[in-house]
Amino acid sequence: MKYLSLFFLLTISISLKAQETVNLSHYLFPDFQPGVVLMKNGVRNNVKLNYNAASEEMVFDENGKILAIDEAVLPQVDTVFIADEKFIRMNNKFVKIIINEPEIDLFVEHKCRLIPPGKPAAYGGTSQTSSITSYSSIMSDGRVYNLKLPDDYKIIPYNVFWLNRNGKLQSFSNLGQLKKIYRDKKKLIGDYLKENEVKLSNEKSVSDAINYLENN
Repeated sequence: MKYLSLFFLLTISISLKAQETVNLSHYLFPDFQPGVVLMKNGVRNNVKLNYNAASEEMVFDENGKILAIDEAVLPQVDTVFIADEKFIRMNNKFVKIIINEPEIDLFVEHKCRLIPPGKPAAYGGTSQTSSITSYSSIMSDGRVYNLKLPDDYKIIPYNVFWLNRNGKLQSFSNLGQLKKIYRDKKKLIGDYLKENEVKLSNEKSVSDAINYLENN
């Protein structure tokens, strides 16, 4: 992977990534959106932005080149605005704000699993594995930064939610973990989940559940 130090708008260093045919299978948005990178010093940088769920980086299009904000610059970033969405840095990751109220905050961290091509197995079959070796390989040769991954890779997006409740930040990626967070409202959440299908792939579905549990 090649890195190149440049002035990102107002002296922000960046790392250069490769670009291929537009097919944003592992990016959050279907294409690069007009956005703003707000720095902690108040400087606003207008750029076309997207989020790479495979590398978990905020990236932008600079004259046809895909660039990611360098780690040295990330501590200076306050908020990233893409289209109608707002992202902040939390636990060294970009998370999207879903609910931001005085008593509760809900964030979502967008991620994805990359499943490499199946390997020959016994009796003429194939076996698929998301081994660290295969993932490290696709990371190190730069393919994960391309707009299009090889056709033989499967991409499985998923969400990790972060809930700041009663001054305590907790994460959940399944309904069992959500139930534990609301153990003080065991019957309420049990009844809600029986009557409503809460899908963790659907941010509104999750936010509706949280709003109901907090207001009842």
